[in-house]
Amino acid sequence: MTQHPPRAPRVLGDIDSVTSESASRSWWDTEADAYQAEHGAFLGNAIPGGDFVWGPERLREEDAGLLGDVASRDVLEIGCGAAPCARWLLARGARPVGLDVSVGMLAHAVSAMAADERPVPLILAGAEHLPFADASFDLACSAFGAVPFVADSARLMAEVSRVLRPGGRWVFATNHPMRWMFLDDPGPEGLQVALSYFDRTPYSEADADGNVTYVEHHRTMGDRVREIVAAGLVLEDVVEPEWPDDLDAEWGQWSPLRGAFFPGTAIFVCRKPE
Repeated sequence: MTQHPPRAPRVLGDIDSVTSESASRSWWDTEADAYQAEHGAFLGNAIPGGDFVWGPERLREEDAGLLGDVASRDVLEIGCGAAPCARWLLARGARPVGLDVSVGMLAHAVSAMAADERPVPLILAGAEHLPFADASFDLACSAFGAVPFVADSARLMAEVSRVLRPGGRWVFATNHPMRWMFLDDPGPEGLQVALSYFDRTPYSEADADGNVTYVEHHRTMGDRVREIVAAGLVLEDVVEPEWPDDLDAEWGQWSPLRGAFFPGTAIFVCRKPE
């Protein structure tokens, strides 16, 4: 009889919301300067009026139009970082609010807006407990902010649904679920399957005292769909950006090599029913 290796555990993980939020706040506060130095130009932080880039594949909202007409719309950006997306929305007539868990990242947003005619309001808060009244926004968006870092992403979806007005849209970009199977390596080693797609055990790092300092949570494509539907939202589309031929830059695990074989980003386009 053929012997097969044991199946990976199908668990949602043992790192709770409080631990995850604390780790994310501390990590992003510590790494904010280095992150912006490395990626700020790509994200458009220095561009007057900002820019809206959905992910490492350089898909821009200007071209994709996933949010629709943003003029005169109240928009919440979750995990706004230095707020280039929120600034881009403001420049197009929206009324955006940027929310982030990290004061270090929001400090970069304040600096980036120094020359702007009007600043974007910024809120320091976690994404699982949005500090807004019901039906406060017409649109909500997140470009790799918050979703992979919260322990209870189902609650995040429910919170977004709560603060959206009927007919509102929720569009978020996050790591493509299948990326979980591969090593975080932009080279040939990163083309080898290393983990089970079905293993939801969080990736975490800890300091010498055992305190969690960084965490990411994995959900399968089915998990994401179920969380969206359970929140009372309609999933209209899943966009999987292809790697452009003229983009040679690497971004962590994202690279032209890997991008030629499988997607690195999934953008979920959702709507709250009327």
